[in-house]
Amino acid sequence: MQIDKLRGRELDQLFESILSLESLEECYLFFDDLCTVNEIQSLSQRLEVARMLREGNTYHTIEKETGASTATISRVKRCLNYGNDAYEMALDRIKKDNPINTKE
Repeated sequence: MQIDKLRGRELDQLFESILSLESLEECYLFFDDLCTVNEIQSLSQRLEVARMLREGNTYHTIEKETGASTATISRVKRCLNYGNDAYEMALDRIKKDNPINTKE
C-alpha cells in the first residue's frame, strides 16, 4: 500500500476523526473545516468516476459527465484493477445501505 509510508499518529488521528462522524451533516461540517472546496470536489469526483467505471461507462462519457481528466480516470481505473479493492468495498456498502445514492 502506498499509504503505508504515511502511517503514523497524525494519519491515525485523521482516520479516527472521520470514523467518529455520525451523520452526513457532521461530515459536511468536518470536511468544510478540513478541506478546500477543490479538495472535496476532487475526492467526490474520484468516487463517482469509480462508480461509473464499474458500470462500464466509457472514458468519454465519464469525462463529459464528471469533468474528470483522462489522467484522473486512468488513475481510478488502475486502482480498481490493481488497488486494494477499497472503491469496490465503499461503493458496495453505500449501495446496500442506501440504494438511492446509486444511479442505476
